[in-house]
Amino acid sequence: MVAETIIFIIVLAALIIGTYTDFKTREVPDWLNYGLIFIGLGLRIMFSLTYSDLDYIIHGMLGFGAFFIIAVAMFYAGQWGGGDAKMVMGLGALLGLQLSWDTFLLGFFLNIILFGALFGLAYSIYLAIAHHKAFVKEFNKRFAAQKRIKWVIWIGTIVFLLSSALLPFPMRISLVVLAGLIFITFYAFIYLKSVEAVCMIKWIPPEKLTEGDWIVKDIIVDKKRICGPKDLGIEMKQIKKLIALKKKGRIKKVLVKYGIPFVPSFLLAFIGTYLWGNIIFRLLGLA
Repeated sequence: MVAETIIFIIVLAALIIGTYTDFKTREVPDWLNYGLIFIGLGLRIMFSLTYSDLDYIIHGMLGFGAFFIIAVAMFYAGQWGGGDAKMVMGLGALLGLQLSWDTFLLGFFLNIILFGALFGLAYSIYLAIAHHKAFVKEFNKRFAAQKRIKWVIWIGTIVFLLSSALLPFPMRISLVVLAGLIFITFYAFIYLKSVEAVCMIKWIPPEKLTEGDWIVKDIIVDKKRICGPKDLGIEMKQIKKLIALKKKGRIKKVLVKYGIPFVPSFLLAFIGTYLWGNIIFRLLGLA
């Protein structure tokens, strides 16, 4: 019980600090992330020695390994930044993974997906409202550009709905749901792209870049590529080169894409898991 309490306090404190820095600077400091990894594994070694129970360190290694794989996959898929990925690894080491369906770490991961989606939607709505004039203009422009697809979606939705009346009840519901998903997905895609273009892509001077920032377009000077989207986050040596090029008058600003801060959803998922367990399993009637 003492071990679980210590781990809970450390995780909660780290997620609160991470949430604050993610909102304030759009990054999570390395000292916090690496500290989580070393403290997590270190504590579990200490608990194993204190209680003569190897499960503590075994579960810690399994948690670190599982979340390492997930973090790398999400990072290279462009969904998480480096700070988010490293924090998840540290959380895996601290929380540990037990080989059962009701383990806390599994519930935490599934709740991250749930709260991440809800937080991402809420945050995008906030951005759209905060920049409503530019957002509406961008949305209308993108919507007009999809004129042909719009008619295909509308006609297809109507055909699906009319066809559903000829089918038995279970199949009718499935077809109605499918039609609704196609219709909503079309508008959601335009909405998210509009939010991204207006609120999340900005020109900034090189000296304001930080490690891990996502560069939208390749920056090429004298036929040499300095950095670009394939880097999956800019490095400090590249930032120094860009600053030097600006001083020489070769470049002025860099086009950067800012993502939605994810650490707040980690915090919400952790609290939700502690209070209610695996929420998705509960909704599906599996817990």
